[in-house]
Amino acid sequence: MALTIGVDVGGTKVAAGVVDDRGNILEKVRRPTPSTNPKETAETIAEVVDLLKGKFEDVTAVGLGCAGFVDETRSVVMFAPNLAWRDEPIKAIVEGLVGLPVVVENDANATAWGEARYGAGRGHDYMVLVALGTGIGGGLVIDGELYRGRFGVGAEYGHVRVVPDGRRCGCGNRGCWEQYASGNALVYEARELARVSPALAGRLLELGGGKPEGINGPQVTEAAREGDAAALECFRTIAQWTGQGLADLTAVLDPGCFVIGGGLSDAGDLLLEPVRQAFTNALTGRGHRPLPEIRIAELGSAAGIVGAADLARL
Repeated sequence: MALTIGVDVGGTKVAAGVVDDRGNILEKVRRPTPSTNPKETAETIAEVVDLLKGKFEDVTAVGLGCAGFVDETRSVVMFAPNLAWRDEPIKAIVEGLVGLPVVVENDANATAWGEARYGAGRGHDYMVLVALGTGIGGGLVIDGELYRGRFGVGAEYGHVRVVPDGRRCGCGNRGCWEQYASGNALVYEARELARVSPALAGRLLELGGGKPEGINGPQVTEAAREGDAAALECFRTIAQWTGQGLADLTAVLDPGCFVIGGGLSDAGDLLLEPVRQAFTNALTGRGHRPLPEIRIAELGSAAGIVGAADLARL
C-alpha cells in the first residue's frame, strides 16, 4: 500500500495526514501556523511530517497544499496573502528538512483534485470546484487533468469582476465575484439587512447579541434552517450571485460537474436548491443543451490533505 503525506498549509493552521492510495486518511495532526515567519512555517511543516512518517515508515512523498500562488514548476510560492511567503522556494526547503520528495500545489487545486478523485467529482473528467468560504477558491479538472494555467496561477475566478466599481476586494480591485457569493458576502447581506430593516431581521439580531456586527455566518444558517424570512432572503441573494457565476463559467468551460465546497456548503440544500434554480435561469442556451450536475463537496476539510497527498503520488 503506497502511503503519502498531504499537508494543508493555511494562514491559521497546518493540517497534515497520512493517506493511502484509496484516499483514506490513516492519521492526522494539526499545528498553528506561525504565519509571520517563513522559517518557522517551514519548520512547522517539517515537524508534522516527521511526526507522521515516524509512525508510518513506508511514506514515500509529501504534497503541500498552500494558500497562495504556486509557480509553474510547483516548487515556489510566489505570493501568499495570509502567510509571509514571497517567492519562497518551499519545495527545496521542506525536502531538505524531511528527506522526502515534495510536491507543492495551490490549496484550492489540491482540494479540487481530492474531490475529483475521491469525492463529489468522481466519474467526471470535466469538473469545476467552487469553494465558498471567506472568499471563493477555485480548481479545475479538464480532461481528467488538473488545470493550472501557463504560469501556475489559473482558476482564480473568485476575482472575476462582476460589478464594475463594486465592493472593495482584498485583491485590490472592486466588484470581484467573491464579494457577492461567499461566506463573507452572506454575512455582509445579513448585517446590512439588520441595519436597514431591524424589524425583519429580529431573529438575526437576537442571535448576534442585538448588534448587526455580531451576526456571523453560522447564525445566518441557523436562522435559515428555522425558516426565518430574513435569513432565507440572504441565502437567496447569495444563491443568485452564485448561480449566475456558475452559468458564466459554463459558457466558457462547459463542465460536466460543479462541486460546491467551502464553509458555506455546510448549508446544504438551503444553498444548493436556489443555486441550481438561479443557474438554470441564467444559463445561455438553456433548454437546448445538457446541464452539468451541481453537487455539494463530500470530503469537507479533508479534501486538501487527500488531494495534496494524491498529487505527491503522481
